[in-house]
Amino acid sequence: MTLASIRVLAESSRHLVSRFSSGVTPALTKQVRAAGGARQWFEAQLDPSSIGDPAATDVQSWFPDILYSPETLWRRHQQGVVKGYQVRFQFGCRTLMRRIYSTRQVHEVMTDFWSNLLHVPLGDEESWMHRFEYDAMIRKHALGRFDEMLVKAIPHPAMGLYLNNAVSTKDRPNENLGRELLELHTVGLDAGYTERDVRHSAHLLTGYLVDRWNTFSAYYSTEAHYTGTIRVLGFTHPNTSRDGRPATTAYLRYLAHHPATARRIAHRLCVRFVGDEPPGELVTAVAGTFQRSGTDIRATLRTLVDHPLFYRGARTKARTPIEDFVASARVLGVRTRKPTRDKGFPRGASMQCEKMGQTPFGWPAPNGSPESSSAWIGAGRVISSFGVHLDLVTGTFPKYDVTYQEHTHWLPALPARFDEVVDHMSRMVLGMPAGDRLKWTISQRLGIEGRQLVGGGDLPEHRVIPMLQLMLDSPTHMTR
Repeated sequence: MTLASIRVLAESSRHLVSRFSSGVTPALTKQVRAAGGARQWFEAQLDPSSIGDPAATDVQSWFPDILYSPETLWRRHQQGVVKGYQVRFQFGCRTLMRRIYSTRQVHEVMTDFWSNLLHVPLGDEESWMHRFEYDAMIRKHALGRFDEMLVKAIPHPAMGLYLNNAVSTKDRPNENLGRELLELHTVGLDAGYTERDVRHSAHLLTGYLVDRWNTFSAYYSTEAHYTGTIRVLGFTHPNTSRDGRPATTAYLRYLAHHPATARRIAHRLCVRFVGDEPPGELVTAVAGTFQRSGTDIRATLRTLVDHPLFYRGARTKARTPIEDFVASARVLGVRTRKPTRDKGFPRGASMQCEKMGQTPFGWPAPNGSPESSSAWIGAGRVISSFGVHLDLVTGTFPKYDVTYQEHTHWLPALPARFDEVVDHMSRMVLGMPAGDRLKWTISQRLGIEGRQLVGGGDLPEHRVIPMLQLMLDSPTHMTR
């Protein structure tokens, strides 16, 4: 490639694309330019069904054990065919591969956002066999309407098993899901609900049971449903029918449309995509659209990205460990294949994320992993990231079922000055021209300053590797 062949996005465009993707790459830059710009790319991404996604579809076929029904997964686990921990690990690996290779980047990002809000840990021993269907449900609604998603998520057996609603009956109601529905999934603690509200919330959710430890089949029991008037935060329902599902749906829709829910979700969206302390004016605007649109997610996101304050948080959000690994693999052009052994790339990818302190859906508590940057910038995590970056640029680990780019891939046509080479590589890896600090840092690391480089012998592999590593270790790469 020549020095002039690497085009980059304008700063505002790069900001939008970086926040709503798993990392800007030269290929993604071309897609954005072909769409007519970042905003046009974003709009097209809001309709993922119109975007071909062959690589992600292919990845799904690599992990066939995930595709069985919950009952069959449990039976295979009991028979020792494929144990639950193996299926859960495969699902985490598949998730990472989809985030690396999917062309539906906004859909992947929003699936992660809602999975974190309506969190069910992958490692939960009771809910795992329903967790894969739960993910498919979140994906279906990730760019649709929040009320439709909530109606499906809360009664889902994965949620019920994790938060004990799968054993909640009129005679022995369990308040866990009824409480978390209010505190974490919708209105939040500041909404002013009472302990009576929590009890009524739990009473209405009774009846959604699972045949635990036998078949793990989900069913609704009219015998187990509590009947009697329900009152929660202004919602009132006589709840006289033994089939409480219509009343539950009405209750969940009420909570989804509640002003406190709009405010809480708007704030969480702004923390994720703008900054840890988002401007109140922006939160108010996003919450207003969420409520006026009937919880329409696309309309809400348009308000977010079209607001002038959206661009105030450029380069302030630290990447989580998973985001770091995915972005690094994407920009390095890692080409993986269907795993042929346990030590293949997908498994290694999950292990590298775990080394940095995070695994897909691995947060153990129902509140989901932190959206704030401050939770992910400790010294230990940063040092671990540096080690993972080195493993990737050297091709050391993951090592199998993967092809890494040759070091010459990153070099422009020579001869060229050293600072021009650094700038060329920066455009490829960081999606932007190299600043003076980066040029100085790399020149000091290699002991090369502005001299002319004549051929590949002037920049052999052992010199290109630290250049790539320093770029991945830079604040530019480790923020989005």
